[in-house]
Amino acid sequence: MKIVIAPDSFKDSLSADGVAQAIAQGLAEVLPNAELVQCPMADGGEGTVEAILAALHGECRHARVCGPLGVEVSARWGWLAKTRTAVIEMAEASGLQLVALEQRDACLSSSYGTGQLILDALDAGAETIILTIGGSATNDGGAGMLNALGVCFRDAGARELTPGGLALSGLCSIDLSGMDPRLHSTRFEVAADVDNPLCGAHGASFTFGRQKGASSEQIEQLDQALTHFADCCAVVLAQDVRDVPGAGAAGGMGFAAKAFLGAGFRPGIEVVAELVGLADKIKGAALVITGEGRCDGQTLRGKTPMGVARIAREQGVPVVILAGTLGERYEALYEHGVNAAFALVSGPMSLADACQQAPRLLRERARDIARLWRLK
Repeated sequence: MKIVIAPDSFKDSLSADGVAQAIAQGLAEVLPNAELVQCPMADGGEGTVEAILAALHGECRHARVCGPLGVEVSARWGWLAKTRTAVIEMAEASGLQLVALEQRDACLSSSYGTGQLILDALDAGAETIILTIGGSATNDGGAGMLNALGVCFRDAGARELTPGGLALSGLCSIDLSGMDPRLHSTRFEVAADVDNPLCGAHGASFTFGRQKGASSEQIEQLDQALTHFADCCAVVLAQDVRDVPGAGAAGGMGFAAKAFLGAGFRPGIEVVAELVGLADKIKGAALVITGEGRCDGQTLRGKTPMGVARIAREQGVPVVILAGTLGERYEALYEHGVNAAFALVSGPMSLADACQQAPRLLRERARDIARLWRLK
């Protein structure tokens, strides 16, 4: 019997590889003769580079870059030499996990470090850059990234704007003359895990601003700043992509990549699934187990379990989700190829304890699933 284990990471707890290993250990206790195929997954957020490099045996490279709040950080990016492809994970340079909870500030955080990683990839000779943009700490419309690539943003006094999304409200002019010329001959593909527009009630600020440290008043201000930014960009570029699905991903990084880099958009899970050959791995499987830290209605918008379930459903293979917690509207997944979903915690437990004990909890729940499966 073949069982494919294809989970995402559990944020602040385990990498996708660690989750897959724990599930495999639990299954093996009850089904020692089963063929357990581990295929760590990601949807464009943190852990995407790790999952792709593990599957394709690519090279992991490192760079010192500017973090979300200006403090230098060490960031990884992936290099696939055979195809001269760079895989850049925004979360590595500009991710929410790089900023302590009490220091998160959506008004000031910048995507500049992500632009520095792109420059590093260009220096390596990249012809294609896959930019995965989940898990960001920023709400600057990708202006920081563009600034690192040579785009200059100035206010009414011809001064360069300070970093952060709130500063965009003072934008008066955009100078493209210093933009790195290599960008014009580089193919960009954005792997995103959401399809929000840039502005408005479902845009970057209102949907994700609070988790990045913005108050209700600041969310309003940030949305207005992004609207002004989009207005200015439309004049300079003679096109307006603010409403393209995914433009609001990563605090507007999707907008910048589409408008200034000509990037194509694909759901992050589709990009990763294709690169790691998930569909081929699922062929002939009796069961697929996937999961993520929190499974709820948002999972339907392109998160890893949804993407895995879609591929498994096409081959008629049942899918079980193991999640840290099951949130509101998780039941909707049952209409999209998921057969059952289970939360790890079986009793009262703090989030910190659940994260720390995740390996044990995953093994136990996987063991329980295997015992139930053995009754077939």
